[in-house]
Amino acid sequence: MKFFLTTAIDYVNGRPHLGHAYEKVLADAIARHQRSMGAEVFFLTGVDEHGQKVEQSARAAGVPPQSFCDEMTVHFQEAWRRLGVAYDGFARTTNAAHKAHVQEALRKLYDQGDLIFKEHEGFYSVRQEQFVTEKDMVDGKWPEIYGEVVQMREPNYFFRLEKYREAWVAELSRRKDWIVPEFRHKELQRALERPLEDLCISRPRSRLEWGIPLPFDERFVTYVWFDALLNYTSFGAGRWPADVQVIGKDILVPAHGVYWPLMLSALGWPLPRRLLVHGWWQLEGRKMSKSTGTAVDPLALAEVYGADAFRYYLLREMSIGQDADFSVEGFVRRYNSDLGNDLGNLVNRSVSMVRRYLGGVVPEGPVDGAWDAAAEQAHSEYLAAMENFETHRALEAVWKFIRLANKFVEEQAPWKLAKDEKRREELTRVLRCLVLAVLRISVLIEAFMPETAQKMRNQLGVCEKVNLACWERLRVAGQVGEPSPLFPRVEAGSGSSI
Repeated sequence: MKFFLTTAIDYVNGRPHLGHAYEKVLADAIARHQRSMGAEVFFLTGVDEHGQKVEQSARAAGVPPQSFCDEMTVHFQEAWRRLGVAYDGFARTTNAAHKAHVQEALRKLYDQGDLIFKEHEGFYSVRQEQFVTEKDMVDGKWPEIYGEVVQMREPNYFFRLEKYREAWVAELSRRKDWIVPEFRHKELQRALERPLEDLCISRPRSRLEWGIPLPFDERFVTYVWFDALLNYTSFGAGRWPADVQVIGKDILVPAHGVYWPLMLSALGWPLPRRLLVHGWWQLEGRKMSKSTGTAVDPLALAEVYGADAFRYYLLREMSIGQDADFSVEGFVRRYNSDLGNDLGNLVNRSVSMVRRYLGGVVPEGPVDGAWDAAAEQAHSEYLAAMENFETHRALEAVWKFIRLANKFVEEQAPWKLAKDEKRREELTRVLRCLVLAVLRISVLIEAFMPETAQKMRNQLGVCEKVNLACWERLRVAGQVGEPSPLFPRVEAGSGSSI
């Protein structure tokens, strides 16, 4: 089975922040889950290197735009490496093959009459690099998302969106599960209720030089969103359509819910199978933004607490589609409670007791049937949650099992069993159950915390590759390794500033 997954690509006019990191970690967890199930995965992410904002940032830095992009792109690649984001393809919109792909698409649309040239006068959002209308105003004001809005009059090329709207509305009504979560589906339907204005897909080179020239009129470059959206098909060549595209809620309407499907329809290319639309990370109720001083550095968090702890917090704390509020105090609580006390304590005490009471060797043999049933329930609930990309629910299922395992330790009290030689067989069965539980947990958490999962297997002495595809065959027997704390206790505010 093949599985193609994409994320939004990020502007290189600033360094990656928590919002960027969440999306990439979320997509990485989905990709790792699919690989563990046996799928042949291609996970595509990348950066958006064209447009007015990038050109302005390069000018402010006193370097050519390409040099600026080369330097900034490294920050994104390094961030994802340090956060364990194992992508298979990295899109850069300055890539020569991508430019040729965009120009080919533009030529096709132009030749079939879907692009028209006309003069346009209206309001222009500098931040979003797009024309807006008065219907986009809220209570007579431009929403903060548009930044500075100016009046502008200039000739440009326009894509005839309305020509394809009704067909897309009909298709969308048939594909109720096209968007996750479901309530975003209605939001998109509302946006498509009225006729669509033509979309300006060019910018005069007299105003913006940094972009892909139109193949039929080199006086103009391509609108940055038109260029950016086509990264999915240029870098995903031979793999399109995507099984799932992961995006933030702010780029569902109009970019991925209107522009993108209508572009694909006009080009005669298939639609992505699903869109996964996530919410925003907020700081004290406000969306994180460098411009407002509310950004959080993901690498600072990972440096202090570890990449896996950072990944766990993001994927456990945010419900898919909803916003979540970040705080260092909340992060530390999760770290100490869930990771230190629950998971770390279970692994450490299980391995330590095998070494202390069984000479470090787990004999082959059966496990308790009720214990097997509890593991199967956790496995089943995990799979059901991941089917809908609900990482928080998947982790809830795993942690319910972890807490049950810790309760099992307290109830069975192996330290008491070890004092009675007649109960040696019972002691062995209890510890075998615990070690198998730890192995199973390592498989269930690997998509979220890959380094931790491997450390757990190292402590268990498991050398062979295990994954969800071999769940039914998971067994433990043999020499365990050295116990080592996975998540030493920390205090809020320890380490460097976030």
